[in-house]
Amino acid sequence: MEDVVLNGGDTAWMLASTALVLLMTPGLAFFYGGMVRTKSVLNMMMMSMVTMGIVSVLWVIYGFELAFGHSSDSPWFGGIGFSGFGGMVNELTNNGGVYPIPVLVFAAFQLMFAIITPALISGAIADRAKFSAWAIFVAIWSTVVYFPVAHWVFAFGNKVGDVVTSTGYLAGKGVQDFAGGTAVHINAGAAGLALAIVLGKRIGWRKESMRPHSLPLVMLGAGLL
Repeated sequence: MEDVVLNGGDTAWMLASTALVLLMTPGLAFFYGGMVRTKSVLNMMMMSMVTMGIVSVLWVIYGFELAFGHSSDSPWFGGIGFSGFGGMVNELTNNGGVYPIPVLVFAAFQLMFAIITPALISGAIADRAKFSAWAIFVAIWSTVVYFPVAHWVFAFGNKVGDVVTSTGYLAGKGVQDFAGGTAVHINAGAAGLALAIVLGKRIGWRKESMRPHSLPLVMLGAGLL
């Protein structure tokens, strides 16, 4: 079997795409921060920004492994082998010679979606959550919900040359997730609805003004998104 050569063009484009998706998280922080009242701006923005740190650490330790580990035959979650990004430095996504980019680049790109997804949820609980409670929720929700769902949707096995050898449950059913419509948007939307129902209305709803404090900040965030 011939050695698979890294595709420089694909790698460069994936790195650029990774940077662009990462930019969405601070954009979301601006958007949400501008939509709330002045007293909640800092908390609202930090709820988005803290996901970058929490999810990044979890992704390296075990998140990527749960989503794309290549030693599992389970359709529900990945296997072992990538804990702490071990064994990935010189590995390419070269199954079948398709899509030959470094696994680390693929992992970084997928990490950006893992970060933005819980950040999206925060908008559903504006003015109603403590920062410390939110940080704990992000860690638990990412582990229990996002990482397995990412495997269900994005793990295509050997079909398109991804790093995984097993096929996720939804991917095996023929589901094609364009730009994260399932793993990101449906996932975050369902979680946001659940949190909004559990936490209830904001204090002062319909009694106090809930006008956005900064429309320019909202427009800046929308532009980055």
